[in-house]
Amino acid sequence: MKSFGNLIILGTSHIAIESVNKVKQLIEEETPEIIALELDILRFKKLLSNRQQNPSLKDLVSGGSVMNTLGAYIEKKLGEKVGMRPGEEMLTAIKLAKKYKLKIALIDQPIQITFKRLSKNITFKEKFRFVVDILASLISQKKRIKIDLTKVPEKNLIKRMIKEVKMRYPNVYKTLIYERNIYMAQQLTQLLQSNKKILAIVGAGHEDELLRLIKWNLQKKK
Repeated sequence: MKSFGNLIILGTSHIAIESVNKVKQLIEEETPEIIALELDILRFKKLLSNRQQNPSLKDLVSGGSVMNTLGAYIEKKLGEKVGMRPGEEMLTAIKLAKKYKLKIALIDQPIQITFKRLSKNITFKEKFRFVVDILASLISQKKRIKIDLTKVPEKNLIKRMIKEVKMRYPNVYKTLIYERNIYMAQQLTQLLQSNKKILAIVGAGHEDELLRLIKWNLQKKK
């Protein structure tokens, strides 16, 4: 969790009960006026509709959406292991925002733009590495890291994972993480101008870069 002025940025795991409890605690104890969510309007509506589907063949071959589709499918399966629906912490925030009549701000880049950018930028080399890495993970006998799915992963582990993505899939990192951080930081910078207390709920690993970009945005405005 990061704090800056009237902004609190909470990094969450989308399948961890710890994240759900932390969202409840912060909304009730910090009494924010705005809840900013790492969602766009399409993902917001899908979350509220309670639709959970297995990936179709069309999804799996549709260019830029393949990694997001597989990621969502894996997240769903992991969520089933701990009895959690992926995005439950976001749903909890939405329900509490409605209960306390708080403003909801959707700060993520529209998913259509993200998919379009990913389809355009991802290279054949990265796609090939992705397939190789999946196969290697299935047959590898190396000792696997044990993760408690009910909790947000340790910060050092998240940093290692992001560093690995950046190194092996530079265009994926740029499109799915870096560019979205820029977009979300811009949205949060604008919200800060309201001088209202804001709780931003984002995936763990975004917090440090978002805070750095927000400070940079504010510095430019001076």
